[in-house]
Amino acid sequence: MAENTVRVKQVRSAIGCPADQGKTLKAMGLGKIGRVVELTDNESVRGMIFKVKHLVEVVD
Repeated sequence: MAENTVRVKQVRSAIGCPADQGKTLKAMGLGKIGRVVELTDNESVRGMIFKVKHLVEVVD
């Protein structure tokens, strides 16, 4: 894993959450529980993770 990337795993469903949170998950490449994506580690991605922090976890 490169040092400027972060792995994010979806652990909860977006059903029942506001629509913008579901769209944030889709923009991150998530959408199904258990899916893991590797994203560049920058401020915009960190903000997306913060917005849906109750639905995802950062994987080491």
